[in-house]
This record gives sequence, structure tokens and C-alpha cells, in this order.
Amino acid sequence: MAFHFQRRRHHQNRLRWLVRPVFAISGSLLLLFALLSFLVPSPVDNDRLSHHSREASFNSTVDDTIRGSVFRVPTRGGRLDRDLWSSRLSKFYYGCSNESNNFPKAEAITGRNRYLVIATSGGLNQQRTGITDAVVAARILNATLIVPKLDQKSFWKDSSNFTEIFDVNWFISFLSKDVQIIKQLPRKGGKTVSPYTMRVPRKCNERCYQNRVLPVLLKRHAVQLTKFDYRLANKLETDLQKLRCRVNYHALKFTDPILDMGKTLVQQMRMRSRHYIALHLRFEPDMLAFSGCYYGGGEKERKELGAIRRRWKTLHISNPDKERRHGKCPLTPEEVGLMLRALGYGSDVHIYVASGVVYGGEETLEPLKALFPNFYSKETIASKEELKPFSSFSSRMAALDFIVCDESDVFVTNNNGNMAKILAGRRRYFGHKPTIRPNAKKLYRLFLSKGNMTWEAFSSRVRTYQRGFMGEPNEVRPGRGEFHENPSTCICEKSEVKEKRISDSRKSVEVKNNSNVMKKDGEDADNQNVDDEPDWSEPDYEEGSQNDGPQERGLFNGTGLDYDAMTSEEPELEEIFSD
Repeated sequence: MAFHFQRRRHHQNRLRWLVRPVFAISGSLLLLFALLSFLVPSPVDNDRLSHHSREASFNSTVDDTIRGSVFRVPTRGGRLDRDLWSSRLSKFYYGCSNESNNFPKAEAITGRNRYLVIATSGGLNQQRTGITDAVVAARILNATLIVPKLDQKSFWKDSSNFTEIFDVNWFISFLSKDVQIIKQLPRKGGKTVSPYTMRVPRKCNERCYQNRVLPVLLKRHAVQLTKFDYRLANKLETDLQKLRCRVNYHALKFTDPILDMGKTLVQQMRMRSRHYIALHLRFEPDMLAFSGCYYGGGEKERKELGAIRRRWKTLHISNPDKERRHGKCPLTPEEVGLMLRALGYGSDVHIYVASGVVYGGEETLEPLKALFPNFYSKETIASKEELKPFSSFSSRMAALDFIVCDESDVFVTNNNGNMAKILAGRRRYFGHKPTIRPNAKKLYRLFLSKGNMTWEAFSSRVRTYQRGFMGEPNEVRPGRGEFHENPSTCICEKSEVKEKRISDSRKSVEVKNNSNVMKKDGEDADNQNVDDEPDWSEPDYEEGSQNDGPQERGLFNGTGLDYDAMTSEEPELEEIFSD
């Protein structure tokens, strides 16, 4: 009996010894299952995933675990081999727009009784290109230019005239040696001279003006050119190109009230941070409807943008995904933010956003604000009282954004409209300040696959794809793109640097020949993306070419069509996209 008691006691002791590790293992397994259930996302149908794709899915400390890979956006920008706030080669280049000794003064060449009137078209920046080209057109015709009329009938519906946007007296005096400019047509016999109205083809070159406009001007003495946007060729002789630069970068100065308010906004940004990025977001409903792109908002997005799109009978969008694949769509605010973070800009960077009403409102902006919490616009850094003199006029509000963007350390453009082009050219001219254009074609594919890679791999790809899109000198080949965006004639290289570059180039050719290394044109690692973006600029107009079709010829058949008769049935189409 004693033996059985001892045996039972020994068995109980063994059970007690086993219970403890069993409980410990069970507890560990329960904790592990609880943790896994917290980390693994619940099943979500495709529509919900699509709808929430624009919501805040990234911030500085959150891991997004997809298919086993971790995509984590770090708080800091990371160490890079370049200065984020300046161009590494800018010190070797400078803006140069002085006329040559062979460029006669205006008083020596201006003909008597030759008056050119220009009616501009579109928003502020589209009109700016028209004003710049108008001065050059007057010079080609040896005519006196009347201060250009601003478009008050376009989609933007701004009643401002030239003198309310630009300093007209400065404009006239600065250009006095190049072109004679007066404020209004002269009076004869007690009546103001009535101009003959006509329109020239887009990209009209010097010979085009001399053949089409000059004979009419000599006969009628006053000619008005309507819808004057991109009516001058991209390629002109050097002195005329430099005149373009003098007009755009020196003669066109905003009025004092606009300049003062613009400086106030810049000071507000500088008080907050030593450096800031200005972002031209361009994600308004009209812009997205025009582009025909789709951003994953489901049936709601299709209906809303489709309703806006139906305003234009001739606008047909067949394949929204194709537009995105070809890089023709603006990036979403979140995509812009991810691009900037990948380029090395940390979450502490201050961003000024120049934009209208963003499609989707705060929900669309939330991911960008999560990536860059220091997020501002003119409405958030200035009071309603300060903005009151400007808020009812779209061109004046656009002028304020123009100033803040121009003064920024880095300018980021999300489309290739007129504001983006003019600021890109201006920033090249005044020291090659960094101007970032998304390589949308390659970035789109990268954004689609980001869930399958780490942040380090993603950011490395972004930096590779953005080479050639950062505003560095010589990124764009001379003569490529619009002159207003790439004023290569007005960018000069310091002589000692040019000599060294030529010498280095010769040595490089010798080394390549000796080593028998053959490289295709464009394979240089630092510029491998230069030609990724197609050259969307229109070819210059040539007299007698196929461009001179029946429709264009009809505008020059001596009928003297007035402005309203020649206005497109859908004038908003180009105007919305332009600025």
C-alpha cells in the first residue's frame, strides 16, 4: 500500500512539472495569434480598396505590409550625394539677354503710321506669353505696339486690364530702345484709328509675319491680331530671342500692390523655415476632367468628372489608363509627396501649394499633408482682409502664387501648363534654381508596384527616374520644347568652364576610342531620362507648308473677321489646361 501511495505521488509530481511549460507555451501561442490578427488586414473588396487609395496610407512612422514586403517612409530625408536646395552646376551659368551691336535702336527702324494691336487669350500666364511675343512681332513688323489688351472673356472671367496687373510705365520705358510702345491708338480727325482685325497661324515665323501681316499693315496702318497665344515661332534669330527674354524676365513687372503682397507671402514662408518648396499642384476637377485620367475613385469619380467633361462636345476620352501610362496625367497629391520624400526631402520641409479647389478636397490632400505636415497656401498664411483686394480677380491671385513660386528654393510642377513653362524658364535664367518635373511616365509604373518593394528600393528608383527632370543646366537640349520653358539662347556659360568642358569632352572621346567602348547616344547615367518626356511643342509654321490649310487660309482672306466671330465654340478647352 505504501508502494502504491509513493507511485501515485511520483506521478502527480511529474504532471505538475509538465503543466507549467504547457501553460507557458499555450500563453505564448495565444499572444502570437493576437499579434498576427492585429497586423494582418481584413479582407476588403476591390471597390473599397480603390476608393481608399487616395486616403492617408502613408506617414512618417507607419509600416504598410503588403505581400510580405515592408514599405516604410522614413521621417528624415536621408543622406544624399547632392544639395537638395540648389543646382550643383548653376554657378557656371548666367542669364544673358543684351542685344548685339547689329540690333538697331527702335527709333531708327520704326515705320510711320504702323500700329499693332494685340488681343491676348487665356489666363495670366498664357497672356504673358502673348505679351512677350507681341513685342517681338512688333519689332519684326517695325511697328509701334499698343499696350496689349488682356482677355476678359475667357474661362477665367477676370476684368483686369494690363495696368492693373503689370507696371505699364516700366514696361514702356524698359523696352523703349527695342520697340516703340504707346498706351492707345492715336486719334485722326477727332476719331480713334480703327484697326483691321485678323489672326495669324500658330507658330508664325518672321517670313510669315512679313508676308501675311505687313502688306495689310502698310495698307490699313493699324492691325489687331486676335487670340494672340503662341502665334510666334519657337525658333527665331538670336537677337529676337534675346528680346523675348528682356520682355519676359525684365520688362514685365507686376504692379506695386501685387509685388508687395507677394513679398509678404514670401516673408511669411521664410519666417517659418529657411527653405521651402512651392508646389503647383494642378489637381482641380476641371483639369482632371480635361485630362481624361482615372484615379481610382470608382463610379463616383467617373460620374463627377464625366459630367464636367460633357461640357466639351469635341473632347473624347477612350482609354484613361493609357493616358496615365503615357505620362499625360498629373500625379495625385500623395504621389507627389512620395516622390519628394524619395528625393530626400524630410517631413519637416515646408511646402507652399499653389492650387485651386482640389478634387476630393481634404480627403485627397490628407496623404500629402501626412507626408509634409508643414503645408501652406496663400489663404492660410494671409488674412482675408489682406487678400481682399485680389480675391475677386483670378489673374491677380495667380500673380501672387507666381511670385511665391518664383522665390521658392525648389519649385515642383505637376503639369506642363503655361505657369510651369514660364517659371521653369525664368528659374533657369535667374540661376538655375531647382525646378522638379515628375517623370510621370516612369513614376506611374513605379507607383503601381511600390507594394512589392522596400522604401530603399523605391526611393532609389525615383532618384534614377528623376535624373534629367530636376532643373539642372543642359537637362534639355537647346531648341527642344517651348522657348519660354527652355530659353537656351539667353543662358550663357562662363568662358573658363566652357573651355574646360570642351577639353574634357575631347579627352573623353579619345579614351572611348582607345578602349573601343561604344555607347549609344543618351546612355549617360546622369542624363538617361532627358528624352523620356516627348517634345509636345508644335512645329514652327512655314509659309506654303501643309499647315496652310483651308481653315487657316479662311482667316486671312481679307474679310476682316471680328474677334467674337473667330472665337472657338468651346473656348474653355485650351484655356483651362493652359495655366
